[in-house]
Amino acid sequence: MFVAGFPAGAWGTNCYLVAPAAGEECVIVDPGHEAAAGVEELIREHRLKPVAVLLTHGHIDHVASVVPVCGARGVPAWIHPEDRYMLADPEKALGRSLGQQLMGSITVGEPDDVRELTDGGVLELAGLHLTVDHAPGHTGGSVTFRTPASAEVPPVLFSGDLLFAGSIGRTDLPGGDSAAIMRSLARVCLPLDDATVVLSGHGSQTTIGRERATNPYLRQAGGAPGAPAFPRRGM
Repeated sequence: MFVAGFPAGAWGTNCYLVAPAAGEECVIVDPGHEAAAGVEELIREHRLKPVAVLLTHGHIDHVASVVPVCGARGVPAWIHPEDRYMLADPEKALGRSLGQQLMGSITVGEPDDVRELTDGGVLELAGLHLTVDHAPGHTGGSVTFRTPASAEVPPVLFSGDLLFAGSIGRTDLPGGDSAAIMRSLARVCLPLDDATVVLSGHGSQTTIGRERATNPYLRQAGGAPGAPAFPRRGM
């Protein structure tokens, strides 16, 4: 499997292009603020052919470029129905004061073709096999995408803002729920193999094994006491 990514825009949101190999069809995960130029550069460099955009959730730092990216290639965007409203009305998901600060300079909306994700659904796109897990807590419609293991590569989890290296997503914006995010960590992340590579919405690559051993929030989700106060990471 081939993965190329880069941190985009003011929030450093990780955008990923995923394909079976360079020169083949790909999916684009989370084209956020000012991501369109970086997406086009990677498409040219690696001779990729996008067939879909996949969104881990609806916050503006993950979806700000979805309209130009989908429009340039005529591809659909996939999002969980509970977060779909954020494509057209992202200010509603940020709270009024923060939304007013940000939305004056960002124009958003729905692309022409929007398709809805379901918990446990399997997407067969670009020669990839991607399992969708609904993981509410950061937002009501947050999801992760995971690939199976193969003889050549370990499984990969595109975790969005559910799980980061050493931390988890914030829960203090509208739709956030600290109890729900702990349940999502327990249900979605803890059953995964330690070798699973975690590619998150912000920050560096990690593994489930590393986070199981060191991440206080994931440890608390597994029953260990003493996690710190909930973080304010990501949008």
